[in-house]
Amino acid sequence: MTTMPADPGDVAATEAQLEGFIARFTPEIANRVRAARAVLRERLPGATELVYDNYNALAIGYGAGGKTSDAVFSLAVYPRNLLLYFLPGVGLPDPEGLLQGEGRLGRYVCLREVALLDAPAVIALIAAALDRARRPLPPEGGRTIVKSISARQRPRRPAGDAA
Repeated sequence: MTTMPADPGDVAATEAQLEGFIARFTPEIANRVRAARAVLRERLPGATELVYDNYNALAIGYGAGGKTSDAVFSLAVYPRNLLLYFLPGVGLPDPEGLLQGEGRLGRYVCLREVALLDAPAVIALIAAALDRARRPLPPEGGRTIVKSISARQRPRRPAGDAA
């Protein structure tokens, strides 16, 4: 595995690298990530995707630019779960009570099914998070940047799933 991020100007190399990160998860989780990413890319064509292949999880942040602080929310990918993580999520209007977590800033929605991204309550959470963003998303021109790759990582598949 490559430990250097792909050149962000090389779209094909960046996509191939990200697909390599995603493919290390079980097919169920990987397919959910691909589908969720497709939905978010379609809805937010101007968003910059910031990819962090971290020790604990794969994170794909969405924001107005290439800085970590630009991310408004992210897909957090774990061996058994896909989360839509709101940065910050504390204080977002959540009349349906979907947000989970006890962190100082962040909250998340577990995406057991990608169709949840089409639920009016989740759409409203995303809209509220974007309204609170430091910078508005541009209407088009989004790109993907692999920001970091941890040399050491926890397994991307649950114990016992050797495939």
